[in-house]
Amino acid sequence: MNQTKYIFVTGGVTSSLGKGIIAASLAKLLQGRGYRTTIQKFDPYINVDPGTLNPYEHGECYVTDDGAETDLDLGHYERFLNVPTSQANNVTTGRVYLSVIEKERRGEFLGKTVQVVPHITNEIKDRMQLLGKSGDYDIVITEIGGTVGDIESLPYIESVRQLVWELGENNGIVIHLTLVPFLAAAGELKTKPTQHSVKTLMESGIKADILVCRTEHELSQELRNKLALFCNVKKEAVIQSIDASTIYEVPNLMLEEGLDVVALKKLDLPKKAAPDLKTWNTFLRRLKNPKQTVNIGLIGKYVEMQDCYKSILEAFIHAGAANETKVNVISIHSEHINIDNVEEKLGPLDGVLVAPGFGERGIEGKIEAVRFARENNIPFFGICLGMQMSVIEYSRNILGYAEANSTEMNDKTKHPVVNLMEDQKTVTDKGGTMRLGAWKCDIKPNTLAHRIYGEKTISERHRHRYEFNNKYKDELVKAGLIASGVNPDTGLVEIVELENHPFFIGVQYHPEYKSTVANPHPIFVNFVAAAVNTHKK
Repeated sequence: MNQTKYIFVTGGVTSSLGKGIIAASLAKLLQGRGYRTTIQKFDPYINVDPGTLNPYEHGECYVTDDGAETDLDLGHYERFLNVPTSQANNVTTGRVYLSVIEKERRGEFLGKTVQVVPHITNEIKDRMQLLGKSGDYDIVITEIGGTVGDIESLPYIESVRQLVWELGENNGIVIHLTLVPFLAAAGELKTKPTQHSVKTLMESGIKADILVCRTEHELSQELRNKLALFCNVKKEAVIQSIDASTIYEVPNLMLEEGLDVVALKKLDLPKKAAPDLKTWNTFLRRLKNPKQTVNIGLIGKYVEMQDCYKSILEAFIHAGAANETKVNVISIHSEHINIDNVEEKLGPLDGVLVAPGFGERGIEGKIEAVRFARENNIPFFGICLGMQMSVIEYSRNILGYAEANSTEMNDKTKHPVVNLMEDQKTVTDKGGTMRLGAWKCDIKPNTLAHRIYGEKTISERHRHRYEFNNKYKDELVKAGLIASGVNPDTGLVEIVELENHPFFIGVQYHPEYKSTVANPHPIFVNFVAAAVNTHKK
């Protein structure tokens, strides 16, 4: 292919309809037909990235290999396509404006008045085409965050309008995702919200090429014809997106609806062979037909909102399918755990995962959860802060350092077994300044970590400021804590584990970010397997 083709995905009526899943599903089908496909997300909020957002605001912050703190939808893109994303795959209004203002300060606009049109829209268009111009992709799918009609989304919609016009016939198309609600009182589906949404899009100068309709009930042919007529799209371009039991069913549902075929036709591209979904459907079959069930407690401080731990929950789905096991993830707020109720809450579980997080709220509950899992031979897995809590717990209860802590929680502690990294001590800006992205880790032979990975050196993604304090390493190792993974450049401990335990491992990095349908993360796979082996009948 000489020219990259572009697909833009917009949303209407309401948020949370699943633009990211539709984009990822379409990309999966196009990839399965042999097209090099990537997806990017443009978010209308003014934060430069989600790195400084509280997880309650926007769900988890997903991290790429190159250290970008991004929207959680990029996690879906990677999990579906099994292709790494990067800084270029996620752009916010804040980043766009920051870039334009910096150019203005450097005098790059030659004294012109800087305006939304053309300066902001030009910046957006340049970023929309960045991946396409790399030569690495045949098709770039761009998801526009928010809903049509939002004030904050207007510059993006205008940029899409301009770019579709500039790209020319058959080089750029728009998919509009909208809601067809079912009114129980009337006993029927209603198309009017979709009609109004499409009308709003047309008022901005954009005609939807394909309409994807989120619905709880089947769309009749009569209703599809009505939508086609009043929304000015071809009948075959009215695509039903019905509720599914799992997001991983959606590519097959979109294949049945012909979404990929309609998109390729409008882009004037050959269909090629039918999508190769053999590996995908093997995973789906194992997911839907588990042979056993395990209960794993997720100990965290943001458990009220599941999106805060999205990648962890999806990694359990991948690992569960690999083990032909249904993983019941039981969310337990760490603030609600104490020495008096820990047995009641954690005793019935087959495994305990202590989740990542920031700040001191709920810390003592996490430490108590680690102690209980360690002493009662319950498979344990600690991620980032969870790993640090395991170090603190071991220092308190095995070394006898009752005041052991992290300087993040108590900068006056006598035993800072977890400490702020030296290069972080002079940092004042919070955004994008943590230890981010892919870092190497050398694994010690004959350890649990080595058995899990089967490799001497690995690369995993990080997002943190505080580290294992090497001043306590010799003491902890002598007392039985194994430092099985170390960063070769900094000497900092990446993995800790215990012998004579069914499964006990803590990692400083975030393995959940790299788990995909095609490649479930080995730690999650082995953790679930350990939970199966110790399952409480």
